[in-house]
Amino acid sequence: MSGTTRPAAVLWDMDGTLLDSEKLWDVPLYEFAEKQGGTLTLATRQAMVGTNVPKTLALLYGDLGVVPTAEELVDAAAWIARRTEEVFRAGLPWRDGARDALHAVRASGVPMALVTSTERSLTEVALDTIGRDLFDVTVCGDEVDGHNKPLPEPYLRAARSLGVDAVDCVAVEDSPTGVAAAVAAGCAVLVVPCDVPVEPGERRTFRESLVGVDLDVLASLRS
Repeated sequence: MSGTTRPAAVLWDMDGTLLDSEKLWDVPLYEFAEKQGGTLTLATRQAMVGTNVPKTLALLYGDLGVVPTAEELVDAAAWIARRTEEVFRAGLPWRDGARDALHAVRASGVPMALVTSTERSLTEVALDTIGRDLFDVTVCGDEVDGHNKPLPEPYLRAARSLGVDAVDCVAVEDSPTGVAAAVAAGCAVLVVPCDVPVEPGERRTFRESLVGVDLDVLASLRS
């Protein structure tokens, strides 16, 4: 492997990329819509993939045709967080090859960051499954001052925290929202779509799964 192509760091998305957890988010989101007397449409659910809680709630209430008060938004976010934690604690499924890919890259000595739109409290629950010791830095959806994916700040913040330039990093993503954020930050991106298709574009390399992914595979994205 050429030293010029070795990434300065590998930046991993979580939901839908490492964990097949987008389907778990379906549970509280559809339940909440039903509690409000409505139905969450598939198109709106797909638009939520990769977004943060405020954006998700805006889409959800828009689907229901309801304009919530500030208090209702706070209560909704709290209810969804509690229900999601219950679902997460019942068991988080890995995406194919994700566990081995994480450990292979970790063993190479290249710094790694987790860059997720999920809030810190739920990310900590997920890290019980993933392994928090695998990451040098973790950036969560409630830690980027509202500059969430698809904006580049989550990836830029992770790179800054690692002391590297984002353009020298490889990101691993599954959703259009996450890919847009990583590309805007300047990363080369390995795209492993999960529940929502991702369009081809600049600095994007596609795989069906993370099976067989290691540092050599990720380094080749920058050659």
